[in-house]
Amino acid sequence: MPGSEKSDPWGGGHDCWKVGGKMFAVIGASDDHGVSLKCADTETADLLIEMGRAEKAPYLHASWVRIRWGGMEEDELAERLRRSYELIRSKLSGKIRAAL
Repeated sequence: MPGSEKSDPWGGGHDCWKVGGKMFAVIGASDDHGVSLKCADTETADLLIEMGRAEKAPYLHASWVRIRWGGMEEDELAERLRRSYELIRSKLSGKIRAAL
């Protein structure tokens, strides 16, 4: 995704994707069961959890969910990843967005 970077901010093999220095996706170092993504709000996260489409993302705010590998169709997962990216990108300053 435009301007995104992969990093390991905590060490130990966490795969983290950021845009403008802000995280939008992360895979835990010892937990490769899924990817954690940002939702627009806690209500959206709660709904995905209630529907069984996701679970609470460990160590992250309530607006983050972890989607288990194989827990949803690839196209839906790709859409949720895109939404997480766009949500984080939209909150960046105009100057940072323009530089991306």
